[in-house]
Amino acid sequence: MSGVQTLTIAPEDAEIRLDRWFKRHFPELAHGRLEKLLRTGQIRLDGRRAEAGDRVAAGQSVRVPPLPQTTAPPPVAAKPVPRSDDAEFLQRRVLYRDEDLIVIDKPAGLAVQGGTGTTRHLDALLDALRFGAAERPRLVHRLDKDTSGVLVLARSAAAAARLGAAFRGKAVRKIYWAAVVGAPKPRQGRIDQSLSKLPGPRGERMAPDDENGERAITHYRTVAHAGDRFAWLALEPVTGRTHQLRVHCAEMGTPILGDGKYGGAAAHPAGLPQPRKLHLHARAIALPRPRGMLTVTAPLPAHMRETWAFLGFAESDEPDPFAGLAPPR
Repeated sequence: MSGVQTLTIAPEDAEIRLDRWFKRHFPELAHGRLEKLLRTGQIRLDGRRAEAGDRVAAGQSVRVPPLPQTTAPPPVAAKPVPRSDDAEFLQRRVLYRDEDLIVIDKPAGLAVQGGTGTTRHLDALLDALRFGAAERPRLVHRLDKDTSGVLVLARSAAAAARLGAAFRGKAVRKIYWAAVVGAPKPRQGRIDQSLSKLPGPRGERMAPDDENGERAITHYRTVAHAGDRFAWLALEPVTGRTHQLRVHCAEMGTPILGDGKYGGAAAHPAGLPQPRKLHLHARAIALPRPRGMLTVTAPLPAHMRETWAFLGFAESDEPDPFAGLAPPR
């Protein structure tokens, strides 16, 4: 057993979750054991009780209790090997850049961070987006692997802290576009459905849970529809729960096209060009900057453009992605 340690959060670890910080620095510590240490107050963040999802900040202190020593070294995850064209590929996807931040158009299929069996992911490739900066870019929010669109990166620890505060304070607006199976009724509204995470052999899954779940709120608006069979929705999440938009759409009876995890077989209707690809796209983001709000949009990915054309939808029909949606409160 090692003794009690008090460690300081380094700038390069700023704004990650506490459980990911432990995974990074104590890979031998099982998640279940970590949760128990947190529940019993043996792990402290700046002297206070902490939770797995707490975001850490540079300079904070973490109390680490005695941890069991492993008799064998933990398995080493495969190190992502950047391909020779990764730098050019990512740089082509930059939508906006200034001294503090970079906004990219994340492609569908590229994971934001690593995990079991994931050896190529955005976090491992961020050196390609330094553009001469002294610090490596940092992730300040996430998108699911199969969700495309706008993703913000901070270019320094200080910028990460400011952007993280803006996201947590709901000063940032995010608009997603989705193709759904069916057409919601009413055509526009607000979904207020609490969600809980369920364990399972196929990875995390969220489920409605009015009793013990965390509150999740989404505004939605139907931009266009093909009869009652399919619809193009603009979605604005007020909260940021895992898989929130996917669960909320499924709960309305209109699962996102291609989302078999939450929509089952109904999410893969025959006759469409790409029925098994997730049709969820982070279309636009608006975030506060010193000179006012910055808005950045990302074009639809190829598989969604193909579906839009098939259904008779036109990207140009919605010039203002924030139109008709109430700002989060």
